[in-house]
Amino acid sequence: MARATLDPETRLLYGESLQAPPGYRFEAGVATTFSMDFETALAVPVSLALFAAENRHDLLSHPIALLEGAERIAGRLAVFVDAGQIHAGAGLGNRLCSLLERTIVEVEAPQGGSFHPKLWALRFHPLHGDGPTFMRLLVLSRNLTRDRSWDAVVRLDGVRTGSPKAGNRPLHDLVAALPDIAVGDVDAERRALVVAVAEDLRHTKWDMPDGCEEVAFAVNGVGRHHWKPEWCRKIGIVSPFCDAAALDYLAEHADEAPVLISRPDQLACIADATLDKFGRVAVLDEQAETEDGEELRAGEQQGLHAKIYVQEQGWRTRLTLGSGNATGAALLGARGRTTANVEVFATFTGLRSKLGGIDDILGDTGFGRLTRAFESGEVEKPDPADAAAERALLEARRALARSGLRLRCEKVEDVGDPRWRLLLIPPEGGLSLERLGRVRVWPITLGEGHYREALDAIRAGSPLTLGDVALIDLTRFLAIEITEAETARAETFSTGLLLDGLPAERDGAILRWVIGSRETFLRYLRLLLAELGDPFGAVRIVQDGADGGGWRAGSDDQPLLEDLVRAHCSGDGRLDAIERLVRRLEASGASGEKGVPDDFLALWRVFRTALETADAR
Repeated sequence: MARATLDPETRLLYGESLQAPPGYRFEAGVATTFSMDFETALAVPVSLALFAAENRHDLLSHPIALLEGAERIAGRLAVFVDAGQIHAGAGLGNRLCSLLERTIVEVEAPQGGSFHPKLWALRFHPLHGDGPTFMRLLVLSRNLTRDRSWDAVVRLDGVRTGSPKAGNRPLHDLVAALPDIAVGDVDAERRALVVAVAEDLRHTKWDMPDGCEEVAFAVNGVGRHHWKPEWCRKIGIVSPFCDAAALDYLAEHADEAPVLISRPDQLACIADATLDKFGRVAVLDEQAETEDGEELRAGEQQGLHAKIYVQEQGWRTRLTLGSGNATGAALLGARGRTTANVEVFATFTGLRSKLGGIDDILGDTGFGRLTRAFESGEVEKPDPADAAAERALLEARRALARSGLRLRCEKVEDVGDPRWRLLLIPPEGGLSLERLGRVRVWPITLGEGHYREALDAIRAGSPLTLGDVALIDLTRFLAIEITEAETARAETFSTGLLLDGLPAERDGAILRWVIGSRETFLRYLRLLLAELGDPFGAVRIVQDGADGGGWRAGSDDQPLLEDLVRAHCSGDGRLDAIERLVRRLEASGASGEKGVPDDFLALWRVFRTALETADAR
């Protein structure tokens, strides 16, 4: 397992890991991440409910797939992210971001650090019959972002059993605690979902990877089952971020000089007295940071991001992967630190001859072949002023995302097209935000061109009008650009605020906007009629007519009636989905070219009448 998992030639696609196994469908899931961006998060429902694509751009080019993916997983997936760590780039807005409002929950670490675990817990049910409930667990170093960094992932499949497994208790405790550390209220439906998935995890028997005899889970910052290194002959550490306190602590647990692989900018900050304790100190070779000819898109990160700990104990190896860096905040929370991150780890134990040792995993035949020796002084230490500005911006992010900012919308009367006034409501007494020189805000659906200066209003605790917007542009996600006063360093992020007065018909407006034409309606209809568990059929449907940014005609001349009859015979709920679509479009006032085509509506009514007559007999 070690050689296969950590060999640079072995890749695991994110979307593929989320897709249901053959013969199963996605039923429920919980995910945790430190940070996320909207584009990557929008692609998740498509991977879970419809199909997996090789890259995010393929998914985002199909708006009906994004809409239907969000519809199918609504109420069945909760994604928990550190409050203040949702990425929001400047530029044009994206109305589809509002589809994530029922999925994303912002949280904060109980002990004041970062909420940093990267985990997916997914439940799949059989498409037919009474087969076992299938569970999948991902423990990653990768956030829900578009980064191109080197990351590591543990993927475990298993079956839910009737009895709890003691070794799964740390996973259960982490997931079960999530609603209680949310910065806002968590509704009863989502809380019940989280509790159910936590119980699923507790009762799952996992299949062991090749070469592994057992797996142990640990969570720092929540519960009592913390990860700490055991005494060993030698330890190897891969950690993009590190500090002297954690490195000294890890080195103390090994008889021989450890191995350390990190990033040059981090190692430049570590005193020689600490680095001298390590037998080999290396960094990722620059030529290995990206694929040949691969260009980074705006906002994408590259380089080392995996977190790996390898310990040799006699003839055995302990291989730990997860979210925790070799920093005090990640590893030393149980040793009296005032602040501590929430982290998750999975540790595999097996014979060194089967699992591999440090030289196999991190040496020249493994991940180590992508590294080079670190040279002291090769990069300058970060400017203290920049480091101070970074801390100030982080504190401001947390204050804005966790302080109770709200949004309120009010319908604007006596205007031609219906408009809603969107107001930002700061907490009573305001926020000081002492280190900031500027705050700009705008709805994520509209883009930077609609920004408002907000620092004075937030400090004073005064409502701020963000403008009069169309119904489809109402959203609880606000983009916020903050600028540190002394260095003028700026960062942009997003946060989801409580939105008072949101009209119930907003979601219908998004539906009308995505469908937009007869051709797109019929393609969406085909997607609803696609057989569950047939990702290839879903791909064909959404790609039929997708050429660049437009749609080609061609799907409306297929035998719809035959598809409707097959869906009725299957009894799997596809007809109910079509009924909901028709009712929502009619309720939203859509008709003609932007609603339900008249010929299909007539066919649908005749078909439903025939079914009702047959049932009555």
